[in-house]
Amino acid sequence: MIQAAETLKWVSDGYEYWRDSTQRSILFGDAMRKRGNIYLDHLRDEQPPVLFFDHEMIQDGRNFERPVNYALVRILDRRLEEKQDRRQKRKTQKQPRKQPEADLRDPDHPRRHKVSIAEDSPEATSRPIVIIDPRAGHGPGIGGSKQDSQIGMALDAGHPVYFMIFFIDPVPDQTLADVRNAQIKFVEKIRELHPKAPKPAVIGNCQGGWAAALIGAERPDLVGPMVFNGSPLSYWGGIEGVHPMRYMGGLWGGVWINSFLSDLGNNKFDGANLVANFENLNPANTLWAKQYNLYSKIDTEEKRYLDFERWWGGFFSLSGEEIHTTVDSLFVGNKLEQGEFELDEGRMVDLKHNNNPVVIFASFGDNITPPQQAFNWIIKTYGTVNEIKRRGQVIVCIEHENIGHLGIFVSAKIARKEHKEIIASFDMLDWLPPGLYQMTIEEDPDEPGEYKVSYFEKRMKDIMTFDDGFEDEKAFFPVRTLSRINDIVYRLMVSPWVKLGTNELTAETLRQLHPQRTQRYLLSDLNPWLLPLAVCASMIKDNDIRAPVPEGNVFYQMEKYVSDVIVERLDGYREMRDSLLETTFKFMYETPWMEIFEPLTSSEETKAGAARLEDLRRKDAEQWLAQMDKGDFPDAVIRILLAVGLADQKLGRKGYELMTQLIEENKELKDIRVRDMAQIVRTQARIVQTDTDQAIESLPRLLTTKKKRQQALSLLKKAIKLTGREPKPSEAQVLDKIQTVLEG
Repeated sequence: MIQAAETLKWVSDGYEYWRDSTQRSILFGDAMRKRGNIYLDHLRDEQPPVLFFDHEMIQDGRNFERPVNYALVRILDRRLEEKQDRRQKRKTQKQPRKQPEADLRDPDHPRRHKVSIAEDSPEATSRPIVIIDPRAGHGPGIGGSKQDSQIGMALDAGHPVYFMIFFIDPVPDQTLADVRNAQIKFVEKIRELHPKAPKPAVIGNCQGGWAAALIGAERPDLVGPMVFNGSPLSYWGGIEGVHPMRYMGGLWGGVWINSFLSDLGNNKFDGANLVANFENLNPANTLWAKQYNLYSKIDTEEKRYLDFERWWGGFFSLSGEEIHTTVDSLFVGNKLEQGEFELDEGRMVDLKHNNNPVVIFASFGDNITPPQQAFNWIIKTYGTVNEIKRRGQVIVCIEHENIGHLGIFVSAKIARKEHKEIIASFDMLDWLPPGLYQMTIEEDPDEPGEYKVSYFEKRMKDIMTFDDGFEDEKAFFPVRTLSRINDIVYRLMVSPWVKLGTNELTAETLRQLHPQRTQRYLLSDLNPWLLPLAVCASMIKDNDIRAPVPEGNVFYQMEKYVSDVIVERLDGYREMRDSLLETTFKFMYETPWMEIFEPLTSSEETKAGAARLEDLRRKDAEQWLAQMDKGDFPDAVIRILLAVGLADQKLGRKGYELMTQLIEENKELKDIRVRDMAQIVRTQARIVQTDTDQAIESLPRLLTTKKKRQQALSLLKKAIKLTGREPKPSEAQVLDKIQTVLEG
């Protein structure tokens, strides 16, 4: 009887699995057909941005004196009816559907922060935010493709939001310098539209991050806080055995391959090549896991899959000049962090010129821009934290343990936490004392659904713990040199012949034959053999005959096991491939005779540079020491609060809110303009950082009367009371010293 029951169970499970797998296969095939149709429809519409939000054109870079294929658009807030443009209203009439509201959402994903729309934070005075999406093969809009996104968080916080979009094809012969200059004009326009607001915050995603860095280095006067999300600025960084993508340039012989592909494209580099490179990084996901996830969850996953594929399948080109400069000077040359990147003739890009706060967000789960490539430029550019402080710079680091590259600026979960808190901290960043910080975001136990944000002082060696040292980067110097040699040889001896046989027809033919495109349009309604799929899928859905298999079905469990084995084997292949690539790279470039290509720096030059830097630091310290006795009541109060706040090397956003409250309630402080108060904070912070003891001892020379000293002490006691906690030992020590000095 038991054996018969088991046999019947197997037969029953087999039938249920056959029925379910057949239906899933039809629905999966239909989803792939829809993917192809979406690709074609998107192409017919000239691949507009995949933004969830409506927008209006502000400036079109194609009309500039040096035209580029970029434009600036303003995001229209869906929550306010008067901000809907005609296009949105037509959509609403044609296809009625409930629009997402600021306070209505999936109960499983609450807003998790307080909404502050225009009534509470007027756009005329709120800081504008501009977002730059990556131009690395795909189109724009992924940073705002959902309600819960960077754009959504910024709108909820009451900020006017702008977005830099770009079009499919570059303007002929446009350069990176042209793009950078056009983006500067966009920011100038935003400043013009919001003259009473603080300087715009610039958020750059991936490639958009180093594009933002170029803007900040060229025109620091135009911008405010900057955010680099998963953005590579140290292109040689990585850990041996873990990050193989950095070796690809050397294994291909350098930039010549990009020159060749640009020539085949009639001086246009096809973005599908970049997308293919990204997919090659993780064959398990590309060849199996992504498709199997759709197949196994076909009843719930189709919409999310197709929404993402609309962006992933939109391929955008770069000009030959753009891709050559990017690869030669950045990815192979790594000149940006070294201060050798010449974007304009005779002028090097110096990242240290940007004196605005910078937030860097990276993840250990990112295999495209690992944390080493996101953070190492801080060490290479500044050398020490003291140099960051000397330059009055604020740099904030945020790390995530496991989110992938796209998740950094696509994930709704990341948007509701990290991006929401980064945006909420923009004003505080202007008040942070110069230095290097670690930003932590934790659940607030006193206010459910909100977060506590703290900034811990960080050291350079903390960043170095992410890497295994810089010794492995020496091999990239010969790569850079040989890349130039190969490119010169190609351009002189091969390129003219390639160009002779290339025109727009041959270039477009090659683009349309690219596997990234063929896999889409061959699985679309252009293929008549797929038409029955639509009919069968419609029958399954419309006739309500869909019968998902139970989770415990033995054959379904076998299917999942086989899928796991396939992923495991493909991961094993990837590890073997990456190990072989790394071994080959080391064999080629880490041989002793390759050392002749390493830069020659004499010990005398190194000592001279160190001596010059030490002299600058000494003069900087003398400058702040000379200002110890200068100032009045506002300067003294800010110095006192900073001395206590910096005592435990931790600053919290609640502390900033507390200081703001104290200033607003004090009659001698409340009338000081925000800009002036921020400057006082920066000045007093540098004084405290230079010599805390002397800064405290000189307080009586700022508070020249007993009344002022009593007022300052009263304000300090009020601040302690408002914190709602006892001072920490380090804080108590500073408090005692201040009280002794002012009461003595």
